[in-house]
Amino acid sequence: MSEMSRIIECVPNFSEGRDLDKIEKIVNPFRCKDNVKLLDYKRDEDHNRVVVTVVGEPQAVKSSLLEAMRTAIELIDMTKHQGQHPRMGAIDVAPFIPIKNVSMEEAVELAKETAKEASEKFGLPVFLYEKAASDPQRENLANIRKGEFEGMAEKIKLPEWKPDYGPAEIHPTAGATVIGARMPLVAFNVNLNTNRMDIANKIAKNVRFLNGGLRYCKAIGIELKDREMVQISMNMTDYTKTALYRSFELIRIEAARYGVTIAGSEVIGLLPMEALIDTAVYYLGIEDFSMEQILENRLME
Repeated sequence: MSEMSRIIECVPNFSEGRDLDKIEKIVNPFRCKDNVKLLDYKRDEDHNRVVVTVVGEPQAVKSSLLEAMRTAIELIDMTKHQGQHPRMGAIDVAPFIPIKNVSMEEAVELAKETAKEASEKFGLPVFLYEKAASDPQRENLANIRKGEFEGMAEKIKLPEWKPDYGPAEIHPTAGATVIGARMPLVAFNVNLNTNRMDIANKIAKNVRFLNGGLRYCKAIGIELKDREMVQISMNMTDYTKTALYRSFELIRIEAARYGVTIAGSEVIGLLPMEALIDTAVYYLGIEDFSMEQILENRLME
């Protein structure tokens, strides 16, 4: 990609986190393509989900995504899918994020183009969300996905939940998909030293904005069966306004009332350097710190 390239990011989430062969086949369309770079893909067996991060020229990214969607539809059977993460389709969600020389309006237009083509090629119902949403109640992904795959067959028949593109019935094995445009977010999870889901759900409720918690935080409780612990799984939708350390510390405070401690945390996919720097500055108590003091930042200039 040239210095003046138009660059967009796409972070599709596919509902397969356990079968390595299937995952490689789904991710493969993002490899070795002109004007497309696969940056990262992370699978989670408990969530039974793989999160892919790809950047590139908008039309090239769209083409690769549609190819990966075709493969996912062929390989994933949602009637047999089980996982801890909420989901409604084989390609559960695919947001476009403007990175360089691309406006949010252009990202929205790309989301609509992709949704239209996917619905026509695959007979797939597609909803638009976030900045591309056709209705305010569709801006929040959780509203669209409520009921998940199992409840979507009936939900999609309701007039208020008619998909933006495609048939008003779910794909028999691939369910439904959500495509949209948004600003960068950080997928940040905090693990707790307990296996009690009731505690995780109470903490998630108190942390998320919807229930009076942190402004730019979405949170749910997740069970990590293999590790015999639970997790607060979060999307930090604006890390510049609600820093990661605030959610981490609020979870620590909420967990303490139940005699529970934090076991660790994890970041899913990629995140901007600033999101971690803010947290490092807080915990180290650094005064008057500037991003200009980051060596790599100065080198990239």
